[in-house]
Amino acid sequence: MKPYQKIINREDMVSPGITACQGCNVELTLRVCMKIVGKNSILAIPPGCMGGTRVVGWADESGCKVPVFFPMLPNTASMLSGIKSYYSHVGRDDVRVVGFAGDGGTVDIGFQALSAAAERGDKILYICYDNEGYMNTGFQRSSSTTKGSYTTTTPVGSVIKGKRQHKKDMPMIMAMHDIPYMATCSPAYMPDLIRKLEKALTVKDGLAYLHVLNTCATGWGYPPEKSIAMCRLSVQSRFFPLYEVEYGNFRLTAPVKKAKPVKDFLESFKKFSHLTEADKVELQQWVDKKWKRLEGLCAMSGEKETVE
Repeated sequence: MKPYQKIINREDMVSPGITACQGCNVELTLRVCMKIVGKNSILAIPPGCMGGTRVVGWADESGCKVPVFFPMLPNTASMLSGIKSYYSHVGRDDVRVVGFAGDGGTVDIGFQALSAAAERGDKILYICYDNEGYMNTGFQRSSSTTKGSYTTTTPVGSVIKGKRQHKKDMPMIMAMHDIPYMATCSPAYMPDLIRKLEKALTVKDGLAYLHVLNTCATGWGYPPEKSIAMCRLSVQSRFFPLYEVEYGNFRLTAPVKKAKPVKDFLESFKKFSHLTEADKVELQQWVDKKWKRLEGLCAMSGEKETVE
């Protein structure tokens, strides 16, 4: 069965009306993921674009058809670990516990709890939707924000010209925890995302981590109708390579043989509109260096590429 056929007739676990921004590909990612995860699950969504009244609900109303709770930013993974331990203790190890958190609640504030859960081998599924900032509170920078980006806390002026540090490589950091499964995903490559999510759900001996780059029309500055095209360009330019790491073995899942210039990607967004040619060259070199390192890790693993 083709990946798309697996979700067409599956029940949507998320309400048809939530308050995400127009063109939000995070909402699409959440809906598809929860269709695959299914009803026998418990979902945790900390503060962020998909948190609060958008999905978790208001008063006694919920935006989900599965139990969903609203942890604090620092403790999503630890709460999931506790919930999974309880269900395992009462003989219901089949219950899936899933975290769906933004980069602020994952790469920054929630990293300690997530790293600890990964080290312990807790049997949870953790999905990070990375839109490169704290978008829900006005687009502040996170450590996952790309160097040079304009945000409300990294303004562009005579002294500061956007974020000064490169983006933290969270997928690689999680892979280095030696967890059973880590994968990068994109809503523009949905068959690849579905396959990886299904593989993550088969993990029985530790934590599975998926990192999804979700460009943000509101925060990044581009027309909402180009949301998926922008995600696709992030992969085609090798800015966000799609790969998976299974028990330490690296495999590219969308090998880009002839990459588009990173410049094409950067020039698609208002948050990079102030970058100089020298800035763009530096980011191209950064992307090339990371790609070469990834190719080397895949070659060392001896894994064949898979193309969806």
